Amino acid sequence: MAPARARNTGKTVCVMDASSRLGAALVDGLLLRGYTVHAASFGRGDMAKASQWNDGNRVALFRSDPLDYHSIAAAVRGCSGVFYTFDHDSYDEFMVEVEVRAAHNVIEACSQAEAVERVVFTSSVTAVIWKENRKFTEDVHERDWSEPTFCKKFKLWHALSKTLSEKTAWALAMDRGVNMVSVNAGLILAGPELSPSNPYLKGAPEMYEDGVLVAVELELLVDAHICIFESSDAFGRYLCFNRAICRPEDAVKLAQMLSPSTPNPPRSDELRVIQERIHSRKLNKLMLEFGDGLQVA
Repeated sequence: MAPARARNTGKTVCVMDASSRLGAALVDGLLLRGYTVHAASFGRGDMAKASQWNDGNRVALFRSDPLDYHSIAAAVRGCSGVFYTFDHDSYDEFMVEVEVRAAHNVIEACSQAEAVERVVFTSSVTAVIWKENRKFTEDVHERDWSEPTFCKKFKLWHALSKTLSEKTAWALAMDRGVNMVSVNAGLILAGPELSPSNPYLKGAPEMYEDGVLVAVELELLVDAHICIFESSDAFGRYLCFNRAICRPEDAVKLAQMLSPSTPNPPRSDELRVIQERIHSRKLNKLMLEFGDGLQVA
């Protein structure tokens, strides 16, 4: 990937949670673009990179609690943009409630911060694909939503959490007049989180059979967030991925990435080639038109 062009934007933005894999990469990408960054950490990830961010005093570190509105408000104060992402290594009913509350707090804080021009809200493809009779529907698009009752029935807690938190954010953003755009990302192909226990992968065999098992490289995901923030044409939701796992060899390669220490590759005899039923054309079009050194899927 060609690096994004350095720019002197003069703008200050907030990245929350900056201690997550995506959050830390966003801080790096935004610094490269010339932004001043409020790096707000929820304290669950690795902030070892914080010492590397002392780039001409363009990074201010914040400790925020997703359930503490005031700590969130302090981090976004004075920022023209907010990049919000929430990730956890395991999901259950309790974590669903936490993520929904966190999304509400972030959007409420942004609505009260006069300088905020746009919120880029990271959601997931899992908030789009899970529903009854999904095999008989048309291809999956940004307008689709996972059905909460279906997610609860099959204990798809990651999907339920992403669906309800994004719906909460959209409802409050529209009510408060917050300019929000969401990025519905595929499985992120980076870091120790890329393992068979990743909560995104609950129901992976069904995703494969439905033609909706997709993944995204971290570099593209970062570029997509920056493009969506900077482009005046960005709106609504954007599916973000650049790998669709639809062939047996794709599934084997993903399995090897998830478990690189496994001596023998898994068998794919029982798998068949599947028609891809999900597309990222909306994002591809936006990034192609925006250009400016950013990667296109």
